[in-house]
Amino acid sequence: MRSDVLIVGAGSAGSVLAERLSADPRCRVTVVEAGPAPSDPRVAQQINDGLRLPIGTASSVVRHYLTTLTDAPPRRMQITRGAVVGGSGAVNGGYFCRGLPADFDGWQVPGWTWRDVLPHFRAIETDLDFGGPLHGADGPINVRRVSDFDGCTASFVAAARGAGHRWVEDLSGFDADVPAAGVGAVPLNIDSGTRVGPGGAFLLPALERDNVDLLPDTRVMRVRIAQGRAVAAECVGPAGRFTVTADRIVLSAGAIGTAQLLMVSGVGPVKMLRELGIRVWADLPVGASTSDHPEWVIPVGWTPTHDLPPLEAVLTTEAGVEIRPYTAGFAAMVHGPGHDPAESPHIGVALMRPRSRGRVTVASADPLVPPVIDHRYDSEPADVADLAAGAELAYDIASGTVATGEPSWSTSQHLAGTAPMGRDDDPRAVLDAQCRVRGVDGLWVVDGSVMPALTSRGPHATIAMIGHRAAEFIAG
Repeated sequence: MRSDVLIVGAGSAGSVLAERLSADPRCRVTVVEAGPAPSDPRVAQQINDGLRLPIGTASSVVRHYLTTLTDAPPRRMQITRGAVVGGSGAVNGGYFCRGLPADFDGWQVPGWTWRDVLPHFRAIETDLDFGGPLHGADGPINVRRVSDFDGCTASFVAAARGAGHRWVEDLSGFDADVPAAGVGAVPLNIDSGTRVGPGGAFLLPALERDNVDLLPDTRVMRVRIAQGRAVAAECVGPAGRFTVTADRIVLSAGAIGTAQLLMVSGVGPVKMLRELGIRVWADLPVGASTSDHPEWVIPVGWTPTHDLPPLEAVLTTEAGVEIRPYTAGFAAMVHGPGHDPAESPHIGVALMRPRSRGRVTVASADPLVPPVIDHRYDSEPADVADLAAGAELAYDIASGTVATGEPSWSTSQHLAGTAPMGRDDDPRAVLDAQCRVRGVDGLWVVDGSVMPALTSRGPHATIAMIGHRAAEFIAG
């Protein structure tokens, strides 16, 4: 099988990228997705309900990984990645808030300043609440906010404002140096209870085109590289093994999947790859600068608020902490109300500009062996101190209104930066400023892996923007 562009992974970035590139009828685009097809009757039932997180053990649209959150003591946790058209954006809570202008300017990567990326944020959305030069009016993804809070969200917002925190009308409305701290409603890609992310908004309509092929239930085992150029992908699907050749190959398999696929294909730290018997094509620091938003969760005695999105409002601080009043307990978000009557809602305390960096490595040349993930959240004492200060703030806001429990370590599951882009003189950079893998022709990465540093908001909207922005590089 041959294609002009092969995209590995139909997640948030891959879905947007496929639609953009296939708009040129001369370009044949093939998308390989390890998860089930949209026509699978189980898929719509699981991913469309924006009030649930279909990430439990019985889910057919996710893949589970084991990670170590902290080293002293070791804290192990299972994390979840979407394995379906739309990727993790098809199974998350619908949080669709942009990164801040300072995040992109801070990357210091040519072509990725705030002014460079703003048109792409506007292009992917239709904001149903706000207009003007900062918002899109005709993009495929509808974005709206809850206007009337109920239950625990209303209690949290009232307590935060009573404690002196300012109300922020639009958490995606920042430009230049506008202060970002305050409490506000979360922009959501949930409309009338239905979650519609990049998979449904971009890729599904594009599949009507004659020049787009989707290969579901198909896993790419490795990228074949010959004479320094990526030429094909070795795949396993329902009919067995086969190969897809392409002029341009793009990895959009997510921060974990992309990193593993690069390394088993011979792109990564030379010492580790040689020890595993993998031929090395490019000695690059894949997986060495992994980042995520560490989170402490605090049980609170609020009455759960059912039939609402998991997160409707957040409080952000100047110190880069985001405090999240989840509307129900996690079991209720996954399984529905009544699953565990004893479980209470939680407040999440997340550090949005962490200093800590984790690692993703491979333990085997076999792509079916899961990678090793280490978040290393406690490797930076200042991060732990900031989380503790954020927890104290959360307790202060909730004090006198509700009983609270002790915090426990968790993660926002925003893994990113496993193959960061950067300038030519950046030793951490796996990619150049146009998302091309250094030292390998014809190979790009377009997903959350490319971020040199995490954004100060959840990354979903940013990852969709990355797919839209990178299309210009790959089409050219």
